[in-house]
Amino acid sequence: MKYDHILIRYGEISTKGQNRKKFVSRLRKNIKSVLYDVLGIEIVHTRDRMYIQLHDADEKIIIERLRKVFGIQSFSLAQKVENDIEKIKEAALEALKEYDKEGVTFKVSSRRSFKDFPYDTNGLNQTIGAHLLRNTKKLTVDVRNPDVNVKVEVRNEATYIMSGDYEGLGGLPVGTSGKAALMLSGGLDSPVAGYLTMKRGVEIEAVHFFSPPFTSERAKEKVVDLTKELTKYGGSIKLHIVPFTEIQQLVHKQVPENYTMTSTRRMMLKIADKIREQNGGLAIVTGESLGQVASQTLDSMVAINDVTSIPVLRPLIATDKTEIISVSKKINTYDISIRPYEDCCTIFTPVAPKTRPKLEKVQRYEEFVDFDELIEKAVNETETILIQPNDSSNSIEESLF
Repeated sequence: MKYDHILIRYGEISTKGQNRKKFVSRLRKNIKSVLYDVLGIEIVHTRDRMYIQLHDADEKIIIERLRKVFGIQSFSLAQKVENDIEKIKEAALEALKEYDKEGVTFKVSSRRSFKDFPYDTNGLNQTIGAHLLRNTKKLTVDVRNPDVNVKVEVRNEATYIMSGDYEGLGGLPVGTSGKAALMLSGGLDSPVAGYLTMKRGVEIEAVHFFSPPFTSERAKEKVVDLTKELTKYGGSIKLHIVPFTEIQQLVHKQVPENYTMTSTRRMMLKIADKIREQNGGLAIVTGESLGQVASQTLDSMVAINDVTSIPVLRPLIATDKTEIISVSKKINTYDISIRPYEDCCTIFTPVAPKTRPKLEKVQRYEEFVDFDELIEKAVNETETILIQPNDSSNSIEESLF
């Protein structure tokens, strides 16, 4: 059957009451973003459905990309017909013909939001089901657990016929819950944290700390590739690449070795906070998992968090490494994250870092040097790259700071 539409169902958005319009509009914008290079489509929306008119577009590409857009509960290929029972029956038969094989079962599930239509849902199910049985040879009915569920939605403007669903990611459309700065290393954890934050509707801008010559251009490319994967779940992302060498060297010169990790994380958080503020972010996101490493104990978090008063979101706080790896494979960041190129978090690692650092001690160690000037310099020299979904090239912007 030649389908001419894709029908999209909202899921959680449907619970938003008077705010639903804002969520639906943002979802439409995000879908347009991930389909920006697909020609010949039209996207329209109503209060509880969205439709993509396919024309001659490649439906396989659209299906693959829609499966990664937050805010979609499910979607289906659909044939649009007039609100006429005979045309509805014929379209349903056309949708079912390819399944007419021995042992295959089906049922009809109707939904009628157009209340002036002369058949109610039970009448639609019975009338269409009887027509399908009469005009197929091998199919049988199973209303409890069918192989094929022919869905019929009678709406004010038209009727849509579907014979299969694709599962969406659910969640909320990216951008409906504000913006945050994601501290993105080249490891496994932070891309997963970014993905989970986006699922709750938060738009992210990634911040990566780059320390040449101790970290290579390959490490930078790795982070660009991780960001590209994340764009598939909500549209373009700005990646801020911060030159961090001078600060990192000064920390290791000034601060006792067992406190260098704590102090380094504090400098990173200060810089991420400035970038967040200048770009309208409301929070910082990290990939920390409680107790995973020395800098992720509660004591360490208290000492590090002291440099900012804004929320620090930690989506992975109660997960273990096995769970994180599982999600990273699902979102296609695992193979990128395990590339053997060190980031600044893994260089200069102390032999015995403090797992229970004292805030007053790290503050005292940092008092002897004015880090503020170097922090401002790093922010001002930050390189910003706009990463587009499904794009093999990246546009380099001038620093915003």
